[in-house]
Amino acid sequence: MLVEILNHTALLSVAILLVAALIKFLISVLARKTRSRKQRENKHISQSIRHVINLISVLLLLLIWSAEIQNFALSIAAFAVAIVLAMREFIQSIIGFLYLISTRPFREGDWIQIDGDCGEVAEIDWVKTRLLEIDMKTYQITRRTISVPNSKLVISTIKNLNFIKRYVTHSFTIVKTENYNGFPLYDELLNRANLYCEEFSEVAARYNSIIERKLDAVISGPEPEIRFSTTDIGDFRVRITLFCPTELALSLEHKLTSDFMKMWYELKIKTDGENKAGQG
Repeated sequence: MLVEILNHTALLSVAILLVAALIKFLISVLARKTRSRKQRENKHISQSIRHVINLISVLLLLLIWSAEIQNFALSIAAFAVAIVLAMREFIQSIIGFLYLISTRPFREGDWIQIDGDCGEVAEIDWVKTRLLEIDMKTYQITRRTISVPNSKLVISTIKNLNFIKRYVTHSFTIVKTENYNGFPLYDELLNRANLYCEEFSEVAARYNSIIERKLDAVISGPEPEIRFSTTDIGDFRVRITLFCPTELALSLEHKLTSDFMKMWYELKIKTDGENKAGQG
């Protein structure tokens, strides 16, 4: 019978509790029967003995149930690991959201670039950041949206493009395959560019200085820049750089391209005429 109790964890636990309760009961009875001047001291000793018995009982119960407690702890740990793995992306997204609100690399309405994706920040929540995609060639919002998990923002490079939302350094290139000397067109083309940019030149100068102070760097502008060169195969190339309002960038490109084409056509007629006159 005793061997069965020792082998049975639950019965052994009950036995320990009963023995502890019986001992504390006997101590209480013995303390009540004691009548002496040291009654307060005896009461204190009785309470100390009870505390010791409680401590011993708890230690014995922990010793008896140690294997079950260990298995239970391992089960809890395995369950916690499974939960973490299952919700890893969600947890990382929340961490990314906390990172965003603490560092504030951008706000709603800003233009940003994340791993090659450019867009205007439309919404930021606990899980994702939603962008309205922007075509950086035309500076126009497309009809597509980009949802970026906040977890990606922690490990990705974020470029804040908000300074080009109003003004942009817009560059474009014109290439002509005809073998003519286009350098005489430089002054006229530069005058056309300055004429088109005159209406916003003062605002562009102020905005350019503000951007340079924020970036602590020198950027091109606000005056138009034109560079004549040739390609690797000898074609004539014109590169024009404008610091202009973003919404006017494409229209200015079209105007200057049209002007250059007209001037180039006139140059072609003049050069061909001179060549024919020389041959005659």
